[in-house]
Amino acid sequence: MKKSLSVLAGIALIALSGQALAADEMKVGKKIYDRAFGRGCGACHDISSNPQLPALIKSGDLDLASFSDTLKNGKNGMPKAMAAIMAIGPVKKAGYSEDEAIAAVYKFLSK
Repeated sequence: MKKSLSVLAGIALIALSGQALAADEMKVGKKIYDRAFGRGCGACHDISSNPQLPALIKSGDLDLASFSDTLKNGKNGMPKAMAAIMAIGPVKKAGYSEDEAIAAVYKFLSK
């Protein structure tokens, strides 16, 4: 009985730590969106004449691979964004790789 309670407690801790990591990822994703390029992604993407990122992601029109490619290589008027993203304090503090930072902002936008 004690052993099964220990196993259940361990499983609960793993589940809770996974939830904490997901919450941290969402916070970093929000900070990326709010701070990239010093004024945030929304400075351009919350304007009706430009692509609305949350809507594109939620509709399935912008998948993670395309989003990643645009951030890394730029597209049309969108500059390469990785240097600006990787310079953000919370990204550095979390020790995120480029792909982890991209996944964090994508997850935040898809909420």
